[in-house]
Amino acid sequence: MRRDGMPLRRTAAVVAGLALAISAAACGGGDDPEPGATGTGAEGSTLIFASSADPAILDPAFHSDGESSRVTNQIFETLVATEEGGTGVAPGLAESWEVSEDATTYTFKLRQGVKFHDGEALDAAAVCANFDRWYNFTGLAQSDSVSYYWVTVFRGFAKNESDTLGKSLYGGCTAKDAGTVELKLTEPSAVVLSALTLSSFGIASPKALKDYKADEVSGTAESPQFTGTFGTEHPVGTGPFKFGGWTRGDRLELVRNDDYWGEKAKLSKIIFRPIEKAADRAQALRAGSVHAFDYADPADLESLKSSGAQVLERAPFNMGYLGFSQKTEIMKNQKIRQAIAHAINRENVVKTKYGAGAKVANAFMPDSLWSYTEDFTTYDYNVDKAKQLIAESGVPSPTLEFCYPSGVSRAYMVDPAGNFQLMKADLEAAGFKVTPKTSPWSPDYLNTTQAGDCPLFLLGWNGDFGDPDNFLGTFFQSFSSQWSFRNEEIFKALGDAEKEPDQAKREALYKQANALIADFVPGVPYAQSPSFSAAAKNVQGWVPSPVLNDKLASISLN
Repeated sequence: MRRDGMPLRRTAAVVAGLALAISAAACGGGDDPEPGATGTGAEGSTLIFASSADPAILDPAFHSDGESSRVTNQIFETLVATEEGGTGVAPGLAESWEVSEDATTYTFKLRQGVKFHDGEALDAAAVCANFDRWYNFTGLAQSDSVSYYWVTVFRGFAKNESDTLGKSLYGGCTAKDAGTVELKLTEPSAVVLSALTLSSFGIASPKALKDYKADEVSGTAESPQFTGTFGTEHPVGTGPFKFGGWTRGDRLELVRNDDYWGEKAKLSKIIFRPIEKAADRAQALRAGSVHAFDYADPADLESLKSSGAQVLERAPFNMGYLGFSQKTEIMKNQKIRQAIAHAINRENVVKTKYGAGAKVANAFMPDSLWSYTEDFTTYDYNVDKAKQLIAESGVPSPTLEFCYPSGVSRAYMVDPAGNFQLMKADLEAAGFKVTPKTSPWSPDYLNTTQAGDCPLFLLGWNGDFGDPDNFLGTFFQSFSSQWSFRNEEIFKALGDAEKEPDQAKREALYKQANALIADFVPGVPYAQSPSFSAAAKNVQGWVPSPVLNDKLASISLN
């Protein structure tokens, strides 16, 4: 599994070496000739993209982090896709679809002539093999830290091995003919179509899954070990790029799929380089060592513009939160949870650590999403109220283990350590004793928080599609180890909202759920912020997606 990224001194050395390579390519030297007159970009051109961390795994079914999905979005494709630059549903591997009136049957018509990177044909049987694979996961593959999105969307498996799992929404997949897939649900769902745009439902070659032992998972839920090589050495999809190689902490390469069914990628290769700190990524771009990066620190934007770089803004479709795992006794105490909510000076955190356009988040969903409301219990910054609630809690001298990640930067959490320091001071001022615990983002921190082993933790969410279910349902519709609570009233409200086909009734149900969640205090939402990406001036065709579903095949280097 990933070690603690690439040390800063190695980052500088690698960046310096790459600067020469890119400079030579820009001048027409080396193996990368100038763009031709065909409009297809530079034949042989290579994009070097600075990521904030290594991917966790390249098997779409087994990841839930942005760095993994950024890569797998180029290798794999889903039945339905996200509209370029938006949140609507568009054709993917399916060119059309129909949904039954009772929202329990989804029928997809597949594109013809699509092949996987290993030459196998994409047909209805291959699609159903993927769904049946996910449904029949066993052992560790059923844990939140491994198959997070299947559990979130489809809830359970053929044979659930934990009482935390519910009855599966998946009712079967049938290949009606080679080009027609019929997906059955066990109950109505108004959100499944949008959910299928998630990269975690990327369709993989059934042959490659078998040959490279994709389902071999050992270790523990906190630290799963993917002993098969599908997700580390042989990820095989249908996308515009194929896997080229991966050295953790150094580089991950993708190469153009010249047999792609659609418009071919304009680039011949993409190299992803993990550079942990936003400031170092910005310096690499200014130095000409990388072409593009995400999660730019707002403090760097002006200097990037001054250097001639492009700055691209994504509209805020995210929220950062302080989460509580009720796996620990202290977090089961509602007075303690309320005290924490009143102790945090959220306005100060946003003002100090976030840039232009950022605002305090009051709910576990962005304020731009339909059904948003603030007609619920709020927890204003009030140290005296926090102290009173601690006294009423019956917990003398409460101690909180507070987890935060290293090696990552997100729009909702640009500076995790800085956020931690501000919140730690707030909590201590209210009478809490805080024990810090930090670990690398991928895989350690993600695994630990998803397993519920951090009583207090910093996380956030960038929406995957434009439905409240993707926020509230993802977090709180059923039991999750990350939060480790059971609240049947909240579960029911969100379950009813998912099933309801009438939009007005759904909106009322989500407003009701927001009020229930605020009263229960499973955590503290505190920030929503636009995110910024940066690119060299010769990068063309990059369309940032509000749901981080960027397709890099459209990029060219001029």
